[in-house]
Amino acid sequence: MKILVSLLVTAGFLFGIYILYLQRIPTVAEGTVATQAISLTGVKMDLLQIAKAERSSIGADGHCMNMDELLASGSMSLSRPERDGYSYTVECSGNDFTVTARHAPAPAGSGLRYPNMMIDQSMQAREVE
Repeated sequence: MKILVSLLVTAGFLFGIYILYLQRIPTVAEGTVATQAISLTGVKMDLLQIAKAERSSIGADGHCMNMDELLASGSMSLSRPERDGYSYTVECSGNDFTVTARHAPAPAGSGLRYPNMMIDQSMQAREVE
């Protein structure tokens, strides 16, 4: 009987440590969960890749390309303008550009938040509203 009680106390203690550990896992952005970290990291990498291709296009051709032109040019390894519910758009203004990744809002009451991200010629990815 003592062994069973010891086993239950140990299992409860380990479960408590496990729960505390999960609550302290860092998030990528406020209101996101740890499972979104991989997706958001991929989106940021895609934005950086698109921005690099756009800078190369401006340097070589002297003009900004839209997303379809960038995909068709083969200057980046992306095959489609989307990832995990995020869709990418490029806005050009002369030699300036803004690449935006937008996601549909999370269902009401879900507690999740999908931050919209953007990058421009500064090459700094950041969250936008």
